[in-house]
Amino acid sequence: MRQIVLDTETTGLEVSQGHRIIEIGCVELENRQLTGRHFHRYINPERDIDAGAIEVHGITATFLADKPVFSAVAKDFIDFVDGAELVIHNAPFDIGFLDSELSRLDSGAVPLAQRCEITDTLVMARSRHPGQRNSLDALCQRYAVDNSSRDLHGALLDAEILADVYLTMTGGQTALALGGDDGDSQGRSRPRGLRRLPASRQRLPVIEATDSELAAHEAQLDSIAAAGKEPLWRTLHSGS
Repeated sequence: MRQIVLDTETTGLEVSQGHRIIEIGCVELENRQLTGRHFHRYINPERDIDAGAIEVHGITATFLADKPVFSAVAKDFIDFVDGAELVIHNAPFDIGFLDSELSRLDSGAVPLAQRCEITDTLVMARSRHPGQRNSLDALCQRYAVDNSSRDLHGALLDAEILADVYLTMTGGQTALALGGDDGDSQGRSRPRGLRRLPASRQRLPVIEATDSELAAHEAQLDSIAAAGKEPLWRTLHSGS
């Protein structure tokens, strides 16, 4: 199963007011493992950036002046995400901006929801933690994901952090590594923090339960059921 964890940065909050995408960051998961493949582009929005947005992501029009416009990166982006499951925090925001950009190029452009399955981690988090804060920073704190590098929002860094949150929140394991500062392809320094593991690294062994261990497990479930309450394990797996 191929998944793409995606984030964007924009010139402002409302696509209906003509705001545009200025950064796209994506990291790839294959069978819940980070592959090391990613897609990252800064984009010249051909318009001003709201002061409030700059306070959030720190990206200025001056920095973006020599970057490609969306039409120059659209094909590479579609090729990277096409057919994958997109994992996004507050998906309607990012999908709305991306679909708007694509429709600027072609009024008959296929919406991303018809190209990809969309998983919204904000909806998922609200279901699991009703009444609690479910921002990406709050989820990092709840799931012990290191986001100390996140002084400013950045699409690629946020996608990397969201990948770790998503894998932890859905029961998978993910590894974090602390490293030094690295420069990105645009000459900006990347913050310390998460570093992708190489796809060629040795996989963790999967140890199957023995017959005797499975029998002991079933006996324990039977003893719970005998006390008058159906074990949650059986309730969860009865529909799988």
